[in-house]
Amino acid sequence: MHFPIISGMAQLYTRMGDDGFTSLLGEGRVAKYTLQPEAYGTVDEANAAMGIARAAAQSPRTRELLLAAQRDLYHMMAELAATQQVAHQFRKIDEKRVGWLEQSTDEITALIQLPKEFVVPGDSLPAAYLDLARTIVRRAERVVVRLLHDGIIENVELVRYLNRLSSLLFVLALYENALAGVNQVTLAKQ
Repeated sequence: MHFPIISGMAQLYTRMGDDGFTSLLGEGRVAKYTLQPEAYGTVDEANAAMGIARAAAQSPRTRELLLAAQRDLYHMMAELAATQQVAHQFRKIDEKRVGWLEQSTDEITALIQLPKEFVVPGDSLPAAYLDLARTIVRRAERVVVRLLHDGIIENVELVRYLNRLSSLLFVLALYENALAGVNQVTLAKQ
């Protein structure tokens, strides 16, 4: 993005979006409320929530996995913000990255005991942040699925990545609970 220089200082606003439209990567502008900005905006929100979770995490492994996934989400946002004609130029999320998520999820799952019931979030602060990030990732997945089904994007790996990311965030929350000494998570049943 280009930031104009004003008196030796970069200006952080461009006024380009004041009309309610935003530019895509490639030719074109769309209303800010359309699906593409909704998708990359929700992925951005998920990324920020994962940043909070990373800052609160006890485990260096959790922080490492979150940072790698956050970097992937920046690539995903670029592809989601691109027109169909140039989206391939921004494609970094592929089956290899989805495989990395699956492998990472399996590695963390081997360190914990999975509950047999639904879990109520909030047994430790790091896990609560991870659960919040997971729900935002799920919302992003729903928007990206709509883009795929409407033919606006074609990379199915974006959907698969978000789906697997939510699983990783779930097991990382359980892992962080275990590290916090939560031996039995709160279940949804009474």
